[in-house]
Amino acid sequence: MREPTSEEIEKLVELALKAKEFAYCPYSNYRVGAAILCANGIYYTGVNVENASYGGAICAERVAITKAVSEGQKKFIAISVSTDSFEKFARPCGICRQFISEFATDLSIYLVNPDGKYIVDNIKNLFPEPFGNNDLT
Repeated sequence: MREPTSEEIEKLVELALKAKEFAYCPYSNYRVGAAILCANGIYYTGVNVENASYGGAICAERVAITKAVSEGQKKFIAISVSTDSFEKFARPCGICRQFISEFATDLSIYLVNPDGKYIVDNIKNLFPEPFGNNDLT
């Protein structure tokens, strides 16, 4: 899979920052926004959605991927994740790492702070030995 262009990265960062504004997080007050770029150039966004039954909550990364998959997308170029943290760049949780690896074992992940500054990591680095059938995509 190809790496995103600088324009695509800029849009991923912008979309994750904007999406974060819609997060529903009355329990943690920890807003997260995500954006994923599909191989066909379409972007999908997601936010964390919490629930009083904590197991019913869903992370922004999984919302974005689920929206994309529900529209027939299964090939991804990159994903961005934005939080309100200035102290460190927040990485996807373990469940999200597994979820991402279901569709891409080598995907760039742009980690964005509130100012729009970012660093890039890769799912291969964050989750080096995924389990499951990655031949489904």
